[in-house]
Amino acid sequence: MPPAERDRPLSVAVVTDSTAYLPADVVDRFGIEVVPLYVVLAGRSGREGSDVTSAEVARSLGVRGGHVSTSRPTPGDFVAVYRRLLDGGADRVVSVHLSGELSGTWDAARVAAGQVGEHVVTVLDSRSAAMGTGFAVLAAARAAAAGGTAEAVASAARETALATRTFFVVDTLEHLRRGGRIGAAAALLGSALAVKPVLHVADGQVVPLERVRTSARALNRLVQRAADVAGDRPVSAAVHHLAAPERAQRLADQLTARLPGLQELYVSELGAAVGAHVGPGAVGVVVDPTPREGTDRQSAED
Repeated sequence: MPPAERDRPLSVAVVTDSTAYLPADVVDRFGIEVVPLYVVLAGRSGREGSDVTSAEVARSLGVRGGHVSTSRPTPGDFVAVYRRLLDGGADRVVSVHLSGELSGTWDAARVAAGQVGEHVVTVLDSRSAAMGTGFAVLAAARAAAAGGTAEAVASAARETALATRTFFVVDTLEHLRRGGRIGAAAALLGSALAVKPVLHVADGQVVPLERVRTSARALNRLVQRAADVAGDRPVSAAVHHLAAPERAQRLADQLTARLPGLQELYVSELGAAVGAHVGPGAVGVVVDPTPREGTDRQSAED
């Protein structure tokens, strides 16, 4: 998007929350508004990204007895953003968020939309997390940049959210259990410590897929799952991790080799809010099989 166009307010503004983990340059390029979640550790509460970092969360969870909790943005946080965008020239707002099964963020946005006016603010539940949400936001932002109506922008987000698949591996289920985010994955509790659970996000919940014996096999299964989704089609993908950059890079290299139609690949560390629930060592891959015309193959890392 040329700078001159970027400086003009779009007819449809796109909003998300901080758990989408979109690369900063993408957020800036498309003018996406990001509303942060709150993270509480060591007796203090702060906004994800600006006040509390991924490294702080990883250090805290790595200490025996360390505990980190998260809380959603308030409806007032969303109201302030929506009104600023509308007062700044936007006619409509499309707001795309983390699964309502995993967080109250979507509900806070929905309440805010009711206060501002549901005829001007459309709130969507991505039923996903991290770049599972982020790719839906990016699809919405591209549709808005192309001059699409609010309905077209929302439709692009919904289509991408439905198609995108998210797979991940954690070193332990304890952090997910503490936060109440594991859903059906609770069936895996009590497994031998040597077993590495491979999980995915299905219909907004964290669900177990399979169990493998080693971390290396777990990474291989992530690659295979991604390859099964991608096939020979053009796709976009993202790799996430928390305090595991080398594992994430190996995963990214394997995806590059295995996905012949890979157009975009983003590699980034999970932020504090999701990191608090998956714990250090977590690695995941998100595959979006709804590519955009004219998208060049690229790699981006936060």
